[in-house]
Amino acid sequence: MRSAPALTLCALFIAGCSSGEKAPAGGATAASPAVVTFHAKDFAFSGPDSIRAGMTQFHLVNDGQTLHHVQLVRLDSGKTMADLQAALKNPGPPPMWAMFVPGPNAPDPGQESNATVDLAAGNYVVLCLVDIPGNVPHFAKGMVKALTVTAGSGAAVASPTADATLALSDYSFVLSKPLVAGKQMIAVTAKGPQPHEVEIIRFEPGKNVNDLMKWMDKPEGPPPAHGVGGLSATLAGTTAWFSVDLVPGDYMLACFIPDGKDGKPHIAHGMMQAFKI
Repeated sequence: MRSAPALTLCALFIAGCSSGEKAPAGGATAASPAVVTFHAKDFAFSGPDSIRAGMTQFHLVNDGQTLHHVQLVRLDSGKTMADLQAALKNPGPPPMWAMFVPGPNAPDPGQESNATVDLAAGNYVVLCLVDIPGNVPHFAKGMVKALTVTAGSGAAVASPTADATLALSDYSFVLSKPLVAGKQMIAVTAKGPQPHEVEIIRFEPGKNVNDLMKWMDKPEGPPPAHGVGGLSATLAGTTAWFSVDLVPGDYMLACFIPDGKDGKPHIAHGMMQAFKI
């Protein structure tokens, strides 16, 4: 989850990417996705340097004092993390060799979230685009980590079994069925044309989206809402999964990615959906 005045650079960088990830093929198989854990703190990641390609569940543990998420970027054409860091400093269209792949979106400090994706082999960067507090994205504070994804073993792995599906498009969320209390797996399909994220937000009693936006502009005092998780920036044509364990309360699905045309967060274009558990 990122604040409303997110950097135009991030908008251009994400919006200019095209998806190289294909939706995984269906069909049940015996194996389960590999589980990879990353810890986030203010402001760094700890986790493995190398993992295998294939269906992978990323498990994010937020050890920091603010919100953090995992955004994966696959580097094509022999590029490196240093090349990506240099590109992030420059305005203008993003390089075609940086392919955004979803990871776990932001849970509250002390909490956890997850995302399951079908990873292609290659060189990746793990980074955090969240810019609370101060409107400075966390990758600019050193929250980046290189990740090598080596060729898989060849064993077939089943995609997660979804309890509900969620379609992301400009500018709406479409659920196949209402979310309910308890644990559930959600399959997310990005239809685009712009990239989108999904962040599940739980409000404090009596609070709403107006309270949240005011707090995000000036984060003073206790937050009026809590990050539950979801998927970070997801490109059109991508399918990924995340699971949540929801308790009774008032919630919202939201996308905070800046628009590729006017730089406003997609939530300002109506990409939010309230629901109650």
